[in-house]
Amino acid sequence: MRRIVSFGPAFVVLTCAVVVLFAVPSAIRAITAARTRATVTLAQQRLDQDDVLVRLNAAVRDIALSVEPSVVHVDVGGRREGRASSGSGWVWDDAGHLVTNAHVVAGADRISVQFHDGQTSRATLVGMDPLSDIAVLRVEPGPHLVPARRAVGERVFKGDRVFAFGSPFGFKFSMSEGIVSGLGRSARTAMGFAGFSNFIQTDAAVNPGNSGGPLVDVRGRLVGMNVAIATAQDTRGSTEGQSAGISFAIPLAMIESRVPQLIAGGPVLSGYLGITFSAENIPGGSLRRGVEITALAENGPGRAAGLAVGDLITSIDGTTITGPEVLRGVISASSPGQDVELIVLRAGESLTLRVTLGEYPRAARSAELQSELFREFGLSLRDVREGAVIWDVLEDTPASVCGLERGLILFSVEGARVADAAEAASALLAQGLLAGKPVSVRVRASDGQERDLVLRSAPD
Repeated sequence: MRRIVSFGPAFVVLTCAVVVLFAVPSAIRAITAARTRATVTLAQQRLDQDDVLVRLNAAVRDIALSVEPSVVHVDVGGRREGRASSGSGWVWDDAGHLVTNAHVVAGADRISVQFHDGQTSRATLVGMDPLSDIAVLRVEPGPHLVPARRAVGERVFKGDRVFAFGSPFGFKFSMSEGIVSGLGRSARTAMGFAGFSNFIQTDAAVNPGNSGGPLVDVRGRLVGMNVAIATAQDTRGSTEGQSAGISFAIPLAMIESRVPQLIAGGPVLSGYLGITFSAENIPGGSLRRGVEITALAENGPGRAAGLAVGDLITSIDGTTITGPEVLRGVISASSPGQDVELIVLRAGESLTLRVTLGEYPRAARSAELQSELFREFGLSLRDVREGAVIWDVLEDTPASVCGLERGLILFSVEGARVADAAEAASALLAQGLLAGKPVSVRVRASDGQERDLVLRSAPD
């Protein structure tokens, strides 16, 4: 009997322990679940009462609705080897002019565009500028054309929200969102060189196929045109690979200065300051940046306006000059005869000068194009009466591999006559040579024999 009585309290304690072990956690879980449900209910109520995100969604949808009708998908057929590619573009005006990248349509013999409603049209190339990687197409006018709104005269700031449109990897009329990550960037485009850059950097998802598509602000106004991306393999700028969160766009100011000239059919003219410069910090170790003038053209606009060797240019028309690319981009986006305001530092004193820009010399433009040909293809040209003479060909370069030799006269590019070395270089680049497209040239030897050769990039 004592044995049974002595085990009673222990059994009661054990039973209580078991109850506590299982019941208490269940109770805690029930309390936690109740609190979670209460938290969810309160959060849902706040979301229902505060429509800030609903309004943000509605605003972004309105951007898509207002911009998409201005976007076009561009399909391109190449001259040889069944080459085909695609990109993007946008409507410039009611007359049927469209804008895209020069590298999208370089070397094409067939261009077709598709609008947001599915309608397709054949497009003709009006003109292109390889240095800025801008091209203008034209289709027949019609009610389906909705010109893009452009933020003319508006400045873009780091941190501004932007939206990129285009056909990444062929997914037509796509839209991505990001912010302006930086300004005044220099990058190589698919035309093969930076040319006149001063690009806008964004983190919007941009991939192959976005080239030529519009970059718009929070009001759906165009502020730039997608042109290149940086990848882990090529941080200088490319149209190959996948988005790594760094993309580049041509600023609207550059587009506005080029497109009307291309539509008019005349040569593309750029502003000219008439200075030689280098990137230097202000003497004395200041962290403020600028571009120092090292020389002035004898009869150039800069000298006439009072600029002097040693002046440090820190701003042009309100744009901070952080390096040579920014200065070059701002000036080249301006037009000959345009007045610009410069802020310079001279002997520690800040001065404001107004300069009437001149016209960028044709010889300087030609020298740039020919420098790219020599660097990328080992080909040097000089002027002769019949066209352009092959002045030099480096061994084991694309130029030597294709059969070009010193002394040959290059007088035709893709069947079109060229008058001199500058015209030959411009035609080669306009046909997409630096974008990887093969270009046919016709040459004449000293004995009068003519032959056709195909100049192409070296294989990777």
